[in-house]
Amino acid sequence: MPLYEYRKNATNHISLPPQAREAIVRGTQPVLRQMVTLLRAQHKPGHPVRAAVDGWYGVDWARLKTGLLEEAKAQGLSLRIISTAELYKPEAEIENYRRPYVTDDPSFGFVNRNGALEDILDGRKIAALPARLADESGAVLVLGPGADLAARGSLFDVRFYADFTMQPLLWQMWDGRLVPFGHEEPASGYLWKKYYYCDFYLLLKQKKQAFARMDYYLDAVEAGNLKMAPAAVYNTIIDELVRQPIKQVKVTQPGPWGSYRFKEIYDEIPGLENMAWNELAGIELSLLVDAGGAVLNMPCQNIMQRPAQMVGQRVHREFPDLLPLQVWLDDGYFKERVPYERASMPIHNHPGTDYVKRNFNEPLGRYETYYIVEAYENAGTMMGFKETANLEEYERLCRDSNNKKVFDWQKFVCRWPTNVGDLFLIPPGTEHGHGGNQMILEMDTGPSVAGTEYSFFTYDFARPTWDDKAKSMTAPPMRMHLEHSFRNNKWRREKYVQEHLRARPVVVRGDGDTRMDRFATLDEMPFEIERFVFTKPMPCSTEGRYLQIPTVTAGKSVLIRSKSDPARQTTIEFLQACLIPAGFGDYEFISPDGSQCTVVMIRLKQA
Repeated sequence: MPLYEYRKNATNHISLPPQAREAIVRGTQPVLRQMVTLLRAQHKPGHPVRAAVDGWYGVDWARLKTGLLEEAKAQGLSLRIISTAELYKPEAEIENYRRPYVTDDPSFGFVNRNGALEDILDGRKIAALPARLADESGAVLVLGPGADLAARGSLFDVRFYADFTMQPLLWQMWDGRLVPFGHEEPASGYLWKKYYYCDFYLLLKQKKQAFARMDYYLDAVEAGNLKMAPAAVYNTIIDELVRQPIKQVKVTQPGPWGSYRFKEIYDEIPGLENMAWNELAGIELSLLVDAGGAVLNMPCQNIMQRPAQMVGQRVHREFPDLLPLQVWLDDGYFKERVPYERASMPIHNHPGTDYVKRNFNEPLGRYETYYIVEAYENAGTMMGFKETANLEEYERLCRDSNNKKVFDWQKFVCRWPTNVGDLFLIPPGTEHGHGGNQMILEMDTGPSVAGTEYSFFTYDFARPTWDDKAKSMTAPPMRMHLEHSFRNNKWRREKYVQEHLRARPVVVRGDGDTRMDRFATLDEMPFEIERFVFTKPMPCSTEGRYLQIPTVTAGKSVLIRSKSDPARQTTIEFLQACLIPAGFGDYEFISPDGSQCTVVMIRLKQA
């Protein structure tokens, strides 16, 4: 599935002391020069310099290696580089290790939560590494994922960590350009499930260990524009970042219904012809951080180095490493009237916590809501089954179709007329889907530390989906998840939806210029949805324990400003969200021009 990043107004600005700002090196050649200079400074007669450059998948290790060798030659330093690719077990053994996590399920795997890189590294080669580093003539550098794993005691004199973000990694994976463990060259047959269910967790565990002892942090997302910061400066950047609202780089995705409102609202994104899903906030998005002239690009996982500040103590204890909430925007606008089967999302349902723990080894289920931001003629949301629907026949027709044959889905599934401000609760097992002709703010729990998606598709109208190379709806139909969908389905009908899932707002506080609503909920839903309508500054608080994600649903922009430290602030625009860390405390929403604004926010009930 294609992905496009949208970076407008996504940069987070933090304040650093002049000395810290000056310590950040910008640009590939200056970074390479500084890395080699650091190695030379460590070199003493009779004592070889031993260094490690650890890092994530996606880093252009070949270009980094070539650049370091060329710079070392220019500075007169004898440099030998050992690639970690040669330290891993044979590929067949690594594949055998991954097998329980890749599983036979065609769409999902089983999380390798307890694995470590030691499981797939060759113990004999690791044991022999210290002897290979004993080169008195100059410097020896171990390069690649897991480089610092072998750092027994003080094995290395200098340690670097080269970081990478999710979206360009996925572009590499889909194009067959990703270089996985034990490889020097891309592995064209590398399956995405190997990353999401196994390799990601090995890399994350290693990253956390490497971060604890690194000397320098490398932003290696763009091989031609490296940035480097001393570890102390990097840690100061993270400390400052998590003390303010955090914006993320949005991701837009054309998809099976490919609508057009997004293109009218935002500046054009080169290559994006239409939009279906758009992620506004979540663990898999990247962060841009302006640290005084140097804009670092880093994965969102890095802010989870400060978990108590980000999500609160209770959530951190219960769900280690997890950012438990996410926000999406689902487009549904067509200038000309089109059939429901062109404008709608696939009919699907989501699993609860027990289901994902048992089947996928994930910590948290997918609990969801739809808030209608914009509604157009004939707007609607699909949810639940009609009271008279024959559910056995529905299942039989879905199985017989398997998204290859059309049947009359409207005979079974309810489609509810909608308007701006409507909220649908979507507990696990509820058959549903965006029904077209509306813009939906989708606020959910995030079940996966890796950002894995858990939607069980039942029927997608047997239609082709988007081919991003041909720029047309000519790709094969989407794969369905019929076994999961029907095993997970709660078979909720129209009356249940009307009585329990069409949530009404209740005014909690306000005056003539401000109003806070809280929508009705169900016990099984783990979060609250709150709405703030204001023309003058409106107070709010994380109470020191709630991660909050607000989104501007009406108004041009909203300023979010700390009450105790007004310098800690950010501005989000229409249909933009941000993460407000649990430790942020008391703050206020402000309409910069005094016009009426609406912010819709998700937060957990318990934190």
